[in-house]
Amino acid sequence: MADNDTPKIRSVVQTQDRFLGSDLFESQRHTLPPKNGTGTYREPARDIPVYYRCDVLIVGGGPAGTAAAWAAARMGADVVVMERYNHLGGLSTGGLVIWIDRMTDWEGKLIIKGFAEEVLDRLPPDVVAGPPREDWGSKDPQKAGYWGQRTSAHHGIVTWAPTIDPERLKVVSQEMLLEAGVRLVFHSWAAVPIVEDGAVKGVVFESKSGRQALMAKVIVDATGDGDVFARAGAQFDTDIEEGDVHHSMNTAFMLAGVDMNKWLAFRKGEPEKFAEFTKQGRAELGFFQTPYVSWRNNIALFLGPRQSGLSALDIDDMTEVEIRSHRFMLRHCDFFRAHAPGFENAYMIESASQLGVRHTRRLAGVGRVERNQWSGGVPFADEIGVSPSVSPKFPVISVPYGALVPVKLDGLLACGRHMSCDANSHGFLREIPQCWLTGQAAGAAAALAVSGNIQPRKVDIEALQKALRAQGVFIREPVPATAEAVS
Repeated sequence: MADNDTPKIRSVVQTQDRFLGSDLFESQRHTLPPKNGTGTYREPARDIPVYYRCDVLIVGGGPAGTAAAWAAARMGADVVVMERYNHLGGLSTGGLVIWIDRMTDWEGKLIIKGFAEEVLDRLPPDVVAGPPREDWGSKDPQKAGYWGQRTSAHHGIVTWAPTIDPERLKVVSQEMLLEAGVRLVFHSWAAVPIVEDGAVKGVVFESKSGRQALMAKVIVDATGDGDVFARAGAQFDTDIEEGDVHHSMNTAFMLAGVDMNKWLAFRKGEPEKFAEFTKQGRAELGFFQTPYVSWRNNIALFLGPRQSGLSALDIDDMTEVEIRSHRFMLRHCDFFRAHAPGFENAYMIESASQLGVRHTRRLAGVGRVERNQWSGGVPFADEIGVSPSVSPKFPVISVPYGALVPVKLDGLLACGRHMSCDANSHGFLREIPQCWLTGQAAGAAAALAVSGNIQPRKVDIEALQKALRAQGVFIREPVPATAEAVS
């Protein structure tokens, strides 16, 4: 952000429907000069080599894509994961979103399981910070107060929402897929879907090896932005709830050399001084973000400042957010080192390699999660998992298989933050555990489609639920077994 470009600051208050309170920083001004491109260029037609032919191609190796690949490979499919970065995990690793949101219901029962449970169980205990299992669901004020400062208690209830070491998660995710026989293709970017007769058959991708094609019987779009299904012609939604923190962008960063226990004691024990500190930060910086805990006391996590009014589908807007975020990191480090207890020796250790995108496109699916369903708590007939609700006011949320299936496009499933839902429900369905949940379901369904030589929309729901339960997924009983929900 230019020094003379003061952003508008809008505070978003936590409510029963809005899980996080935060400040949003709005500014349309760009640091870079306007584009000057004109006219068009005609790309000549050419033959390109086919790199590989597989059963299931997962485009995107983030939380959803990793879970999808693992699930499909465990069911015997020949699986390829195409990932543009050099690691798996997406925002949970390269994006430094190392706070893994709630996986328990408000009674403390673990309900996001399967891949999610296995991948976290494989992490060494010293790289996971969260409450012990016996405290999940506790309403004890002391325990809730302690874990509330550490992002693992909400509404006075202790939940399983740990913070983790992102580098360890990269390695564990990688090894889980290699053990399952998945072929990893890093440093590659899917550019154009190959569509024939209304079905996606593969993708054209770019890498240092040049332009190639990768063919598959079923494609799983786990890009997070719906790049494959959008370019293939599937319907999608882009509406958002204005002012919601869940629909903003930022590049996360970490500061080291800190004492987070000292900082938390200051924040909780001296509220008047903390309020003055926050006021001073906004006055001096024009933007402000307080830190979250990490898996270590000497590392602080910043998941902001969050910026709205810019699009993660516009390359200039994305560049602008990166420029601003790196400036934010420098200025926050200097300010906290000068004024914040516990940050006297702080220094910049890392900014995320991936932009923190929360929303772009959402699939228009044959099924959908909507705000008006929150209060019912009724399982969909095609339930493929269960999500925690935003507050104790609501029961758990049923996630339907139809939310992964395009209305018309065949040969493809979509999982992760671009699943089919309304703008309000997207606020929690985009979180990492929910991406693991929908990714695992998409991978299992893709494997069943391949083995049965059928389109994903024709997968038998009872068979899918049985396969997911065998992989440890929590699906409620009894669930009516019918394929009509997604036909």
